[in-house]
Amino acid sequence: MAKILILIGAHLCTAPRPQKEAETLANAGHDVTIGGFWFDPDLVERDRLLMSHKKWQFLPIIDFQPHRKINNWSVRWRSRIAKEKFQRLGIFSPELLGYGVKEMLKTAQNFKADLTIVHAEAGLWVGSQLLDEGLRVGVDFEDWFSEDLLPEARANRPIEKLKSLESRLINECSYCITTSHVMAKALAQAYQSQVPTVIYNTFPWHERSQLDGKIGDRQNLDLPSIHWFSQTIGQGRGLEILFQALPHINQPIEIHLRGNYPESSRQWLEPQIPQEWRDRLFIHATVPNHELLSRISEHDIGLALEIPYCLNKQFTTSNKIFQYLQAGLAVIATNTEGQSEILNEYPEAGQIIASHDAIALASAINNLVNDPQKLAATKKTALLAAEDQLNWENQESIILRLATQAISR
Repeated sequence: MAKILILIGAHLCTAPRPQKEAETLANAGHDVTIGGFWFDPDLVERDRLLMSHKKWQFLPIIDFQPHRKINNWSVRWRSRIAKEKFQRLGIFSPELLGYGVKEMLKTAQNFKADLTIVHAEAGLWVGSQLLDEGLRVGVDFEDWFSEDLLPEARANRPIEKLKSLESRLINECSYCITTSHVMAKALAQAYQSQVPTVIYNTFPWHERSQLDGKIGDRQNLDLPSIHWFSQTIGQGRGLEILFQALPHINQPIEIHLRGNYPESSRQWLEPQIPQEWRDRLFIHATVPNHELLSRISEHDIGLALEIPYCLNKQFTTSNKIFQYLQAGLAVIATNTEGQSEILNEYPEAGQIIASHDAIALASAINNLVNDPQKLAATKKTALLAAEDQLNWENQESIILRLATQAISR
């Protein structure tokens, strides 16, 4: 069987899609390693838990934890110099795409994999260098990297270089996947390429056997409960619309938000919460990957309030939707093309609303919580969709076929 290297730009625990990819390939007998980076001591511990009892392994390319001062200083200094050169002279350096990008390339060169699959922006540059050396490369467009972020954040990004790298990899990698059909078509049109293969960000159905049955979030089981989660609780994630909708929700419910919650987010969030809702809105820290499904499944409705402020947000399908379906929650999602692709196919699993429309969000919540039978039926339909079609088990054969084709080239 083949030796496969999967490159990510961060912690293992923040990369569920590469984890599932590695699991699928390792279960088929391949020798699989994920290469990433370590920054946060707490997340390092989560990574260690994830790595235990796996057929594949995780390799920290560089350890950037606070106690690793030399690594921190040298790599961050290179990144700072690269940004200065780009801002002042327009000169591209690979360090613009992420910390440790050259170390990532060196690791890949030394690894001598039969197939290297790249994720994240740094991986695009590494993949291009490997193609120059005649090596087999795969790419996962988890995001449309050159079409991501708000305009003010894009000003100092090497957009044209990103587009050039994306164009090369989408046209030269036989293992080329992305997250939705609308994203695949948009990428193919932009780069005059074949349409990438779609692998939805679904989750393994068998993980439901690990539900712990505990109530860790909810305070009053007599009230309907809404759940939203992200890596960070903050602006630009649709929560503004939720807060605007609260005065128009006509029944007591609980609202549960999960994510990192820095002081800056607290200062932004708290003034927006109506006084009468303060004792029914709860903030939860992130939990280890193996616990997330159990915590989500406590609730009734899952919110995916993505804002289509860029093409990436417009076309990708949020992980949230598939996690909510797997947990058996009714879904309320904004009408990005990626999210609409799923809920138009399974309309009875939830509801699509216009983004930035607080009244529509309140109405969708009221329609469910005011009709317990409808809410129960919607939750049941959501769970059946995950069990029948929208699960990782239904994606695995596609992953294996693409990997086999890439390795045999």
